[in-house]
Amino acid sequence: MAISIKTPEDIEGMRIAGRLGAEVLDYITPFVKPGVTTGELDRLCHEYMVNVQGTVPAPLNYAPPGYPPFPKAVCTSVNDVICHGIPGDKVLKNGDVVNIDVTVITKDGYHGDNSRMFFIGEPSKLARRLTDITYECMWLGISKVKPGAHLGDIGHVIQQHAENAGYSVVREFCGHGIGKVFHEEPQVLHYGRPGTGEELKAGMIFTIEPMINAGRREIREMPDGWTIKTKDRSLSAQWEHMILVTETGYEVLTTSAGTPPPPAIVQPKDTVAA
Repeated sequence: MAISIKTPEDIEGMRIAGRLGAEVLDYITPFVKPGVTTGELDRLCHEYMVNVQGTVPAPLNYAPPGYPPFPKAVCTSVNDVICHGIPGDKVLKNGDVVNIDVTVITKDGYHGDNSRMFFIGEPSKLARRLTDITYECMWLGISKVKPGAHLGDIGHVIQQHAENAGYSVVREFCGHGIGKVFHEEPQVLHYGRPGTGEELKAGMIFTIEPMINAGRREIREMPDGWTIKTKDRSLSAQWEHMILVTETGYEVLTTSAGTPPPPAIVQPKDTVAA
């Protein structure tokens, strides 16, 4: 299937969707603390999307072929959960790490998909380092986006950075094209070789969302048909942004007032923080 090139109208719609998706994560941030359940976080996100934004939570009842309908509005993936954790009665406690993955659908039908990592109380050194390296992986991947580059360039820089830190890249799940369809071409692998894969063209929109494990890359699927955990029970981390290929490089669409800034590793080398 061909990769869609978005029209100027589509791009404007996706900018709005991306900002709204990011604003859900801004909204939920103060509630992510010890003692809260993942189900309560889901309820708060759901109500904010529907009642405040007028958006629809894309994951709710989403059922790709072979999957049961996803029963909640967001994904909450705690500790050794790699992705697609279903919110419920799990109480978050000091030292936990959680990824909250939010996708909104605007009234015009555009999807805004992003996720962030959150620390519950004080994280372990391992959890903090894994989360930081994963964030750097995402941004290193983003920094490779420009017309004429290849998807393999993104995957390669992510894989190299993760493995150099002693971590592993989950291979069964990847980034994806997105627009009025939740998941479309291309698949954006988080590993690969430079110069391979589809060539990037201005107007493409896709997610970059590396899942990085502290231990081995193997996964196990839980009986609910959705939750994916590390096979060796090691910690896993993920960050996600939605990216537009511009005429000269890239634009991150999932930005809001509370979006964390890019890490130092992708900042221009000639700027020094005061």
